[in-house]
Amino acid sequence: MQKSFIAQNPSVLWFLACLGLFTLIVTILSEATGVGVISTSFVKTLGKVLCLCLIAIAMDVIWGYCGILSLGHFAFFGIGGYAVGMWLMYERTENIVLQSLAERSIPPTPDEVTEAIATQIFGVVGSSEFPAIWAFSHSLTLQLFMVILVPGILALVFGWLAFRSRVAGVYLSILTQAMTLALSLYLFQNASGLRGNNGLSGLQNIPGYEAIPQSVISIAFFWASALALALGYVLFARVLTGKMGSVIRAIRDDEARVRFLGYHVESYKLFVFTLTAVVSGIAGALYYPQAGIINPAEIAPIASIYLAVWVAIGGRGRLYGAVIGTAFVSLLSSWFTGGGAPNVNLGFYTIQWTEWWLVLLGVSFVAVTLFFPGGIGALFDRFKKERS
Repeated sequence: MQKSFIAQNPSVLWFLACLGLFTLIVTILSEATGVGVISTSFVKTLGKVLCLCLIAIAMDVIWGYCGILSLGHFAFFGIGGYAVGMWLMYERTENIVLQSLAERSIPPTPDEVTEAIATQIFGVVGSSEFPAIWAFSHSLTLQLFMVILVPGILALVFGWLAFRSRVAGVYLSILTQAMTLALSLYLFQNASGLRGNNGLSGLQNIPGYEAIPQSVISIAFFWASALALALGYVLFARVLTGKMGSVIRAIRDDEARVRFLGYHVESYKLFVFTLTAVVSGIAGALYYPQAGIINPAEIAPIASIYLAVWVAIGGRGRLYGAVIGTAFVSLLSSWFTGGGAPNVNLGFYTIQWTEWWLVLLGVSFVAVTLFFPGGIGALFDRFKKERS
């Protein structure tokens, strides 16, 4: 008798229960409910961590389960952020422009309004016209569609070209990193249509909800991030269950044998690569309204390398390991780089963690790779084995 999905994936219920309990506790203790034990800024930090956990799961599926070390998934994450950020900037700027033009005795024409909005947004890069890529920025529905469509098409085209040529291993990692670098360098240019290195700012101000306190908006985004993480976890657990999951793991372990058995390996790789790219774009669309700003530096290749480090520390090949590793390292990073960690005075030298955090992270990654390749998630596996 075939086991049910939950019977094959008991970690799903545990994960959803823990995530639900965590979300409830944070909500009760937040400033939105009046308790105020957890500040609004920290609620935003936790919401951003949940979004990073979602892209980490996507990274774990493509790397830990399928064996493809992609160093370009943060590019899809950034594209999702830019897509929703364009609408946020347009709508907020339109409200400001309409309020200022309303004081005129003669009502402005639609062209004057559009020109004023464009000048307000692109004046910082010396332009007063909307680029073609902003054609749908006035519509939230269309921009949310772009959050899914653009990363999906980019991943589909890139993946088809790479997998069709049977590029694999370190060469594929270099290609994905090159793609991310090219995108980042292009976005740094003022002619990219996305304000160059200025990026998109003020994204935390949600149009139409200016009267609602940031404490309430932060909780709303926190819940949306938790819901997206829960759905993403269930989605990937479903994909990795059954025949498809077995083929995906087999591709990781012995691609040549899977191809010899008659499976079209490239199709499986392309499906996983595209699906994880779309989920990464959704995670970015939820992340940057909480961060408040997005610029090309956010999607530089180093960001995708950090993502691989988080997954490795958590334990690749385990969905919950990717979540644990990302949450642990992200919160620890906020503590060290935010000045929470006290400096260490050695007498002859003072260790300032804001400067030494990346060194500590690098050493931890090397140590985990050499001495504890299973990562933090392996501890749960060991505990489960001992109980059995």
